[in-house]
Amino acid sequence: MSDQHPTRPLPDPTATWVLSTDAAASAPQRRRSRRWPWLIALLAVAALAVGAWFAGEYIARGIVERTIREQIVSRLDVPADQHIDVDVRGQVLPQLIGGRLDEVTVSAADVRFGALTGDIQVHAAGVPIRGNAPLRSATATVRLDQTQVRTLLATVEGFPADAVTVEAPDIVMSTQLKLFALSVPVGVSLTPSASNGDLVLTPRTLRVSGTEVSADVLIDQFGAVARTVVRDWDVCVKQYLPVGLTLSAVRVENQQVVAEIVVNPAIIADAALQQKGSCS
Repeated sequence: MSDQHPTRPLPDPTATWVLSTDAAASAPQRRRSRRWPWLIALLAVAALAVGAWFAGEYIARGIVERTIREQIVSRLDVPADQHIDVDVRGQVLPQLIGGRLDEVTVSAADVRFGALTGDIQVHAAGVPIRGNAPLRSATATVRLDQTQVRTLLATVEGFPADAVTVEAPDIVMSTQLKLFALSVPVGVSLTPSASNGDLVLTPRTLRVSGTEVSADVLIDQFGAVARTVVRDWDVCVKQYLPVGLTLSAVRVENQQVVAEIVVNPAIIADAALQQKGSCS
């Protein structure tokens, strides 16, 4: 060999395992170091997406509930300061995308219907959010306490509303039958029902001086005078409700009269159905 091309020693074969081991060990570390930033970024994006969804859901729910309150106040002649609770079931955003709210419950206490007040709850299904499409279905429940029942019955000519008590399962009327100089206290238990959209009170039991008697016995003793209490009482409620609401059933629970009402699905789009009814 010349000095210009010096001979270099060959690598020691016994040392190759050291080189190959270092290379093999370093490769997975480089791959892992590349994966971690992508994984962290993916988790961060997912977290942001979930947060944005819930933020959007919260905002959408607030807008929907506020809009429903405003529509009730403007269309049904409800006082602007009336407290109204609105509950929209389920996730709001998917329902908005689909164009309908699946289930909506609206409730309010001491709602005024002309001279009458009561607690009302409305449950609606398939509520459209645009256009003039009708509801899929809707029902309402109105609750009247004893004072409110008296106010309602005071509109009935000849009915002793001031002496009425609400005792489940009936409305109890107390009055007096007069025959010549004789005045006899009579208590009548009246069962409420609905007929042609109005309230009907039908005598179920009668008590004379605390003793239960039949209608026939009372008529035999007092004649035509007894027929002033042994009769059905028709109470018109249409004047208090929009045309699109129809009384369908009535019952007494504890010390409240509970009225079930069927809602015409077209009431949200038909202005005529939103107008108050009449007793004519």
